Amino acid sequence: MPTGRDHDVVLFGATGFTGGLTAEYLARTASPGLRWALAGRDRGKLEALRERLSAVNADLASLPLLHADVSEADSLRKVAESTKVVATTVGPYIHYGEPLVAACAAAGTDYADLCGEPEFVDKMYLAHHARAAETGARLVHACGFDSIPHDLGVLYTISQLPQGKPMRIDGYVRAGGMPSGGTFLSALTAFSRLPSSIRAARERASAEPRPTGRKVRAPLGNPHRNPDGFWAVPLPTIDPMVVARSAAASEGYGPDFTYRHFAAVKRLPVVAAGAAGMGLVFAVAQVPPARRALSNLLKPGGGPDEERRARSWFSVRFHAESGGERVVTEVSGGDPGYGETAKMLGESALCLALDDLPETAGQVTTAAAMGHALIGRLSDAGLRFATL
Repeated sequence: MPTGRDHDVVLFGATGFTGGLTAEYLARTASPGLRWALAGRDRGKLEALRERLSAVNADLASLPLLHADVSEADSLRKVAESTKVVATTVGPYIHYGEPLVAACAAAGTDYADLCGEPEFVDKMYLAHHARAAETGARLVHACGFDSIPHDLGVLYTISQLPQGKPMRIDGYVRAGGMPSGGTFLSALTAFSRLPSSIRAARERASAEPRPTGRKVRAPLGNPHRNPDGFWAVPLPTIDPMVVARSAAASEGYGPDFTYRHFAAVKRLPVVAAGAAGMGLVFAVAQVPPARRALSNLLKPGGGPDEERRARSWFSVRFHAESGGERVVTEVSGGDPGYGETAKMLGESALCLALDDLPETAGQVTTAAAMGHALIGRLSDAGLRFATL
């Protein structure tokens, strides 16, 4: 961890909707001794946010405001060199994320984002993992609903299983709530860039070392009725990729580890409607004018009101087997797209900045970088990790 820095945590993108929720979370929960700051390109918006935060916590009336613009490399370098950790909500990351990753990798500064874009994560591994490993920076993507409940849920689950045996875990996701505008735009962008995403994945697979003497798999799986009576539909998201990378990084996942990832749906017609809707969005994403029109339906920077967020929820249930023993666990919480995601990013930044963590560097997952320390933080913050 770098010493002699002015700040423990800098939040970049705080004037957006999810960034603002993350700032409010830190304002309510961070210890008085935390040295944190807001960063962005619009001073007026930063000042307005600081005034809003000072209504939550009067001590924040003088919260530092830093200039940072993704088009100005020097501004990002200065921010990265001023802090232990940068947390960012500025996406789509494939368009806006790399300059900050590069600055943190060069400065030895820990980095956390909300990215669920496989192409971006793969490209950042290829471009900046080696430099971050040299400087000691931990580059941690997917620190929100993508992919903390799944990554840390599996880590929690394996701790309930016999060790040193082949492990198979199936994760089933249920949620009630809106995706954020940023998540929607990121998904739309990813659909439009599928060939590029496939190339990046292949390049990473060729460059990244594989575990020796162990097997790690994350197959797509087939639709089926799960043990809880729901229809299980394979989810080809970044989440199983993240879980597999955590498993590859630790022998604690056993000699032969398999994880499959599904949406759990009550009624079959909902499955059919969801598949049709996803196919339509994918088709529209291939046509630039139609893609732009669709992206305007749920713009980044906005979101549901507090009442609607309070009604939202999620659960991820894990059915696991190892050495002939079976266990069922669950990670659950409130609004996944906004409130809980802000909590997850905020606690990830605090964990990286303040906690005694394993020695890791380069591009690492939440489980590898923070593991049980972050599970403890999130449990204390209201997320539920339970063995059923």
